[in-house]
Amino acid sequence: MKCPNCGEEMKEGHLICEACGNEIRIVPDFEPEIENSITEALSTIAASQEEDTDGNAQNTSTGMIVSGTEVPAKKADPVRIHDEDALDRRDRSRMIGFVLTVVIVFMISACSYLLYEKHTQTVSYQIEKAQEYADQGAYREAIACLDLAYEKDDTQSQILFLKADYYYLLTNNEEALRTLKQIIDKGTYSYEDVEEAYDKMITIYANEARYEEINELLLSCSEDTIVNMFQGYLAKAPEFSYVEGDYAEVIPLKLSSNTSGTIYFTTDGSVPNEYSEIYTAPLFLEGGEYTISAFFINDYGIKSDVVSKTYHISLDVPNAPEVNLYSGQYTQSMMISVNGQEGCKTFYTTDDSEPTADSVPYTGPIPMPLGTTNFKFVNITPEGISSDVTMRTYTLVLHDTISTDEAVSRLIDRLVETNYLLDRNGNTQLQSGTYSYQFSSVLLVGEDTYFTINEYYDDGTGMLNRTDKVFLIQVYTGEAARLGYDENGDFTAVPL
Repeated sequence: MKCPNCGEEMKEGHLICEACGNEIRIVPDFEPEIENSITEALSTIAASQEEDTDGNAQNTSTGMIVSGTEVPAKKADPVRIHDEDALDRRDRSRMIGFVLTVVIVFMISACSYLLYEKHTQTVSYQIEKAQEYADQGAYREAIACLDLAYEKDDTQSQILFLKADYYYLLTNNEEALRTLKQIIDKGTYSYEDVEEAYDKMITIYANEARYEEINELLLSCSEDTIVNMFQGYLAKAPEFSYVEGDYAEVIPLKLSSNTSGTIYFTTDGSVPNEYSEIYTAPLFLEGGEYTISAFFINDYGIKSDVVSKTYHISLDVPNAPEVNLYSGQYTQSMMISVNGQEGCKTFYTTDDSEPTADSVPYTGPIPMPLGTTNFKFVNITPEGISSDVTMRTYTLVLHDTISTDEAVSRLIDRLVETNYLLDRNGNTQLQSGTYSYQFSSVLLVGEDTYFTINEYYDDGTGMLNRTDKVFLIQVYTGEAARLGYDENGDFTAVPL
């Protein structure tokens, strides 16, 4: 073998060129620590070699080769031959020791190399290397290191978080999302890791306005606390306050959503859309069958699934009101009385509209109005169930009476006479506003029939407010009185 430095032929088994002193390496370059250990071992061998060389120089009389120069031997004799054989044995022993030393050094070097290789394959080394690459902006190389680390240890969520971050920095959001989803789907990472993965995924989706995918992600999440953290992105189907089924009462059905937005619904079983009725208040389901279908749209425009529920309401419908007077023409004022039903309230109208719970409540006998009037009465239960409507038409015609306008005029004259009013314009001494009067109805008080006239006060704003005073004018004589009550609660006419 020739020295790679000077080209001189080297003796077999020698690792140091005797011509130039260059050291021949028999293992590849390693890390500085490994190279230093090898160098130290070889230096030890070289020192030992030098000692042997010195020893050989002291025995030139034996005829051995010393430092490559043959020493002439003196004439042989048995003793010298025996000494030469001993020296040959010692040379062979030294050669064997040298080879063993080389083998040991090689084994040490090989072990050191293997240990180094093993170190470079550890998870911690790959993570550190990945972070070094990332600091240099080499994110793809960093991801390759993290993949090697994850193959060896998939229990460290840090590897996947770093990988997702590097993909994000490469603007490869799809791979970043896929990596974060690994953390969620793995099933072995801590709650804190899973929560952070959801947070990062939703941030990426929100930045790209991918709200439908946020909704799908949260709907698949089994952790209620995480879902509640991102409630605003979620569009759950509306919740119904009553389970579907049969009911024997009116139910005020409420629809609710998980966050702010709009609920659309139908009540006939048809599929609702964005043009359907908007839910704003409870739906009162009375007698009959209802199929309520609804869906929800949140503030991000995400639509929920449509949910439908069917309700069958079987209710006891109250009886229709019983009215004491039949329809017909009357020449004398009568009081209209109604027998309601226990547990119900009675309401009525006189303008041909259908009576409801918002109509005039019946509280006692009603004076029959002049002319023709159509009455409609209904009983309504506390649950809102309405009876059939009872209708009556009355025509009251009074002969030889003063007119209603004349009745109002006579009342004003009488109020001025008694100093209740200063003048016919309704001015008074105690009030800055004015009073006015309007005909109301015909009322039978005792044996006499009267026009009832209501009083109104105007405080100067043009708004008429009815006072608690009701005046009477006798329909035939025009005599003025004020409506009062006796100890039994019956009507009386108190003269003015």
